[in-house]
Amino acid sequence: MIEIKNLTKRFGHITAVDDLSFRVQPGEVLGFLGPNGAGKSTTMKMVTGFLAPTSGAISVCGHDVLTDAAGAQAAIGYLPEGAPLYPDMNPRSMMRFVGRARGMAPSRLTARIDEVCRLVHLEAVMDQRIETLSKGFKRRVGLALAILNDPEVLILDEPTDGLDPNQKHEVRELIRTMSAGKVIVLSTHILEEVEAVCTRAMIVAEGSIKFDGTPAELRGSSRFAGAIEIAVASDHAEVAQRDLAELGSVSHIGEVVEAEGETRFVVFPATDAPLLEDVQRVAAGASWSLVRLAVDRGRMDDVFRTVTTGQSAQGA
Repeated sequence: MIEIKNLTKRFGHITAVDDLSFRVQPGEVLGFLGPNGAGKSTTMKMVTGFLAPTSGAISVCGHDVLTDAAGAQAAIGYLPEGAPLYPDMNPRSMMRFVGRARGMAPSRLTARIDEVCRLVHLEAVMDQRIETLSKGFKRRVGLALAILNDPEVLILDEPTDGLDPNQKHEVRELIRTMSAGKVIVLSTHILEEVEAVCTRAMIVAEGSIKFDGTPAELRGSSRFAGAIEIAVASDHAEVAQRDLAELGSVSHIGEVVEAEGETRFVVFPATDAPLLEDVQRVAAGASWSLVRLAVDRGRMDDVFRTVTTGQSAQGA
């Protein structure tokens, strides 16, 4: 388990992390979100012992990071943003070097290098100099080093940065596979990655927690959750909007966009109103033609922007 209590980090007059407290249990994959400068990387560096906090406490698998850094670090696999690699080594020699530094037994290390190579698909470049590898392959080497000793805790800072869509899918599958029994903290700017991989989402801004819940709760807290996206022929748009606005289950209509002979708009529900049923009933008996209808599940980017800046991602 990772447990953080009242964690604060100041750089001169700048407070990067402000009285942060949370815990992450085994089996959880925590998506650690926030805008640039929110304190995400600083928090990760303090958890891994690379930075000392100004105040507060951090415990990793029962080891106090301040008084037993070696014990805490032995339990952690860490993929920092822009993971440093020795360019004149190849992935095999780099993994062997890191494994020895971690005190892994030679027989276990050899077997684990082969296993990790298969997990992150490095077979084709294991004996190629790292300086000649693409950004995507270098990122995979960094991930291989992070999981080499099969750690109890994984701290991953932008793990899919630089990967193509197929590689991103493979890494996300790997994270899901490894999550049972491990603590995984994943920092990312890719909101779809949180929904695809994480069991929990946390948004930090200005060094403090602004949201903490499941990805479904994050999406569901969007003002678009339960709204209905409608497209009608543009020459019927005015009548359609007037008919729908008269429904008691409609709060308001927003996001009107006209393109290629169609007008698209979003119908927002009144509280606990049977909006979908009412819209379908009105559309079935109306003089205007409904082209498309879709219920919005909510928009993560809308929630992210709202909680970090106080503004919505799109107007309504």
